Amino acid sequence: MDAIVLEPYDPAWPQKFEVEKRFVAGCFTRPPGAIEHIGSTSVPGLAAKPIIDITVLVEDLADGLTAVPALEAGGYSYWRDNPDKTRLFLVKGLPPAAPHRTHHLHIHANPVELDRHLAFRDALRADTRLCQAYAALKRDLATRYRHDREAYSDAKTEFVDAVVAAAGGPTRPYPREMPKR
Repeated sequence: MDAIVLEPYDPAWPQKFEVEKRFVAGCFTRPPGAIEHIGSTSVPGLAAKPIIDITVLVEDLADGLTAVPALEAGGYSYWRDNPDKTRLFLVKGLPPAAPHRTHHLHIHANPVELDRHLAFRDALRADTRLCQAYAALKRDLATRYRHDREAYSDAKTEFVDAVVAAAGGPTRPYPREMPKR
C-alpha cells in the first residue's frame, strides 16, 4: 500500500486536470453532464497528495460503464469490486504500469454528489482560514494514518460534512441513487 505523502501545491495541477478532462470527455458516447476538478489539487495553495481527482456526472451509471474500455485503454484501472455501488471508481497510474497514482476518476449518476464536492471545493477556495484549517487537519492525519488511505479519508469526513453544511450544500443522509427518469 502506498504511503500518504502531502506535497506543496503545484500550479501545474489545474492544467493537468484540463488535459485529462479532454481525454475523459472523449471516452463517453453520450456527453457527461459535468466533468469537474475536485479534491485538494483543485484548491490553489493547498498541500495535497499529488493525485488529480476528477468527478464526472452521468445520467445513468450505465453511461459510465460504456466509457470504461476507453478509459482503461488510456491507462485507467477500473475497480470492479468497489463496494460502493453508487459510483464507478477508476485510478490512473497504478504499479506496475506506473510508479504511482496520478488520477482518481469518480463517476456519479447522483447530482447531489457533484453538489457536495463543488460546495466543499468552492468553500476552501473562498476562505483562506478554512483552507489553512483543512491543511492542518490533513497534515495531522497524514502523519497518523500514513499507510491507511481509508482511515485517512474517513477521518476527514466530519470536517468535510461541516464545511458542506455551512456552505449550504447537501448534507448527509441524502439519496444515494439518482431517481430513474
